[in-house]
Amino acid sequence: MRPRSQILAGAANEAIDPKRLDKENQFLHGKEKVKENIIRLLEELATLLELKGENPFKSRAYTNAAQILVQFEGDLGEAIQDRSLLNHKGIGKAIFEKISEIMATGQLSALEKIRTETPPGLLGMLKIKGLGTRKIRTIYQKLGVKDIVELEYACIENRLIALPGFGKKTQEMIQEKISYLKKVEGLLHCHTTRVEGEKFLLALRQNKRVIRVSVSGALRRKSELVEDIDLVVSSEDPSALADDFCALPEIDKEITGRGEAKTESTRKLFSFYTKNRMFVNLHIVSDEQFPYLLHDTTGSKAYRKTISDRAGTMGMKVCSFGLILEDHILPCKNEEEIFSTLGLDYIEPELRENMGEVEAAAQNVLPVLVEEKDIRGIFHVHSHYSDGASSLSEMVEAARRLGYEYIGISDHSQTAFYANGLKKDRVQKQHEEIDQLQKKFPEIRIFKGIESDILPDGALDYDDHTLSSFDFVIASVHSNFNMSEKDMTQRIVHAMRHPSVTFLGHPTGRILLSREGYPVNIPEIIDVARQHGVVIELNASPYRLDLDWRSCKMAKEAGVRLSINPDAHGIDGLSNATFGVGIARKGWLTKEDVINTLPLEEIEHFLNEK
Repeated sequence: MRPRSQILAGAANEAIDPKRLDKENQFLHGKEKVKENIIRLLEELATLLELKGENPFKSRAYTNAAQILVQFEGDLGEAIQDRSLLNHKGIGKAIFEKISEIMATGQLSALEKIRTETPPGLLGMLKIKGLGTRKIRTIYQKLGVKDIVELEYACIENRLIALPGFGKKTQEMIQEKISYLKKVEGLLHCHTTRVEGEKFLLALRQNKRVIRVSVSGALRRKSELVEDIDLVVSSEDPSALADDFCALPEIDKEITGRGEAKTESTRKLFSFYTKNRMFVNLHIVSDEQFPYLLHDTTGSKAYRKTISDRAGTMGMKVCSFGLILEDHILPCKNEEEIFSTLGLDYIEPELRENMGEVEAAAQNVLPVLVEEKDIRGIFHVHSHYSDGASSLSEMVEAARRLGYEYIGISDHSQTAFYANGLKKDRVQKQHEEIDQLQKKFPEIRIFKGIESDILPDGALDYDDHTLSSFDFVIASVHSNFNMSEKDMTQRIVHAMRHPSVTFLGHPTGRILLSREGYPVNIPEIIDVARQHGVVIELNASPYRLDLDWRSCKMAKEAGVRLSINPDAHGIDGLSNATFGVGIARKGWLTKEDVINTLPLEEIEHFLNEK
């Protein structure tokens, strides 16, 4: 097996190469993607039926069928072909035919029909947490509200208060959620933009007109949310290169002519929309100006001001086309030479946020940031036992192939009934299966863990005897988010003081672009983690990335270690560690700050001591 460092090696500070990952991890794709598509379409059909007000048993049947497929082990294609899928309770003839149709065509005619009958804005209203299908149907039927814009106006006019099942508090909650959605409007999750950006990098690197190319902006800084894709390219023929770019299959020709803006005499800016409705800025300059523009477009606005101020104190001016001293451009072949000329150590792109990195670079005290190759194993992994899409065996095999030394299985605990949480008898059954898998896969250590719900009073939802049967415990909040900051903080603190707790899972509970985190005093949480030796999770799911990178720096300064956990709910999710490493680097974390960079022998010692 190839070393993990070779499997994960890529261009430093650039986006993931999806073709490389597909080649290395073909076992992670294919059939699983088909299954995921079937589940997604069945769930959408169930949702639209609920919005339409159809018989609830009918919509529930599709929801149940989707859940059956989530738990299904084996070859789904074979189960459809030999019709053995019909042997599963909850998969009747009508649903079986729909599953077969999706398997054959990738689409579902019944879903297409109901989509045409449903205002598309109603599905958008489901983004508002706490506003389910029943309430949306009521709003639509009683008020004729068809989308979020109309809903906000209805709230302003106090029209929701009189609706059955609503009231003033519900209306205020909806207004708060809409305000959050507006705040994040136009932003995209990092993983979608990173994969799309890598496609363009690959295409441009193969273009003979291109001399140098790099992603830039928030995407290069590995930000958790990205507004658009910035690409900096050096070429001697900008117009022809822009034509080549516009001809790429990912570009939407119908809504992209070929926007061009001459922001400076030395740079041409072309703007495009992708077919996935992402916005791409293609900055083209001469090769001599490439490092200056790359540097200028990478850093945040606050970072650029700090760099400009430093250059000013040295009698220089830094801009997008040069580093200028007395009307002369100082020649710099790359970003390293720009920093050197400014008397600074090289500042990694992820750090360029004006969080003290310029001052640290001037004093030669920048940290050596953690890298993806440093991650030796992963915790927070779900399986079929709770709400995962893959079996234990599949998750362990996938982690082994990725080169990990250890994997920590942590399905949901018994209170999480919505996620098929494990009762005590199923905990024992899982542990027995893990013991068998350990014999089958001796080259990777399988740790027995649990993601235990933190109950409203701060207790964990197993007795101490059951908790002691696990190698590690992740304590997480999954309910009762509307507590005050003081009460939520005390709830979490109480749980962290339990001697069985190893990790605090997704500390703020945020879901990016969906909901803000619950109110919690992060400095107090960090201090309690330090006192009790609790590792704080940096949840690497691109939908969470929680702990936030700003707080990661705070935890580091307090001497609290973090764990970059994928929160994987399927074999594809094991690669989430990539996004977590990006956030860890933004948070100034080194290899020593991250617990799962430890080799197996040391992590075993840590868990035993804990």
